[in-house]
Amino acid sequence: MSGAGEAVGEAGGAGPSAGPAPGAPPLELVYYTDPLCCWSWAFEPHWRRLRAEFGAALDCRYRMAGMIADWNSYSDPLNSVSRPLQMGPIWREAQHLAGVAVDDRIWALDPPASSYPACLAVKAAELQSADAADLYLRRLREAVMTQRRNIARREVLLELADELAAAAPDRLDAERLGRDLDGQAARDALREDIKEARYRGIGRFPTLTLRNPGGAGIVLVGYRPYEALLSGLARVAPELASVRQARAASDG
Repeated sequence: MSGAGEAVGEAGGAGPSAGPAPGAPPLELVYYTDPLCCWSWAFEPHWRRLRAEFGAALDCRYRMAGMIADWNSYSDPLNSVSRPLQMGPIWREAQHLAGVAVDDRIWALDPPASSYPACLAVKAAELQSADAADLYLRRLREAVMTQRRNIARREVLLELADELAAAAPDRLDAERLGRDLDGQAARDALREDIKEARYRGIGRFPTLTLRNPGGAGIVLVGYRPYEALLSGLARVAPELASVRQARAASDG
């Protein structure tokens, strides 16, 4: 878990870059997150706006972090959280700072035992398509953060999949998601996500890595204002400002 506006670091590369040349591959953006992370929920409006404004100029991918394996092993000394009840004040802080809807009573009434089941379900949805994973992850966040639905429970994960499939049958197959929850492919995909996050030393969320293929990259850790995201993009690919301006002009 993370808090507001933490470190900005270099992700490697050959130093400052002028960004990809015209026709070059899009900027690589990897989002390390967890369905139970309240700061990722607070970040959601910025994430949606970023993708809407830059579109195909960004190649966006999710990595599920497995933030809470269980409460016997979980500890967040920075935020003084080691028990479910201690999570509630952190959610209220995110609500106050970002203005997002949050119902922290879940941590007193029906605390999720782990974030791994929800992470696994997102990877199962991703086996269908990136769009299915994006849609399902958004619904998981909304359900747990605002409706007190315990996404550590398999039956809740399947209920939410059914609801989405009923509303958007062309975007998510609920029956397949249920089968894939028990399959090896989703487990392997989650294992690789967690392995990658640990290898890169990423333990706080949300974390974004932005990399210009063949050039420099940066790491943005923690919830931060939208302007900070634009500043990060400008450091890696300053020419993307013209993409944003062109979209704004077309919308206007």
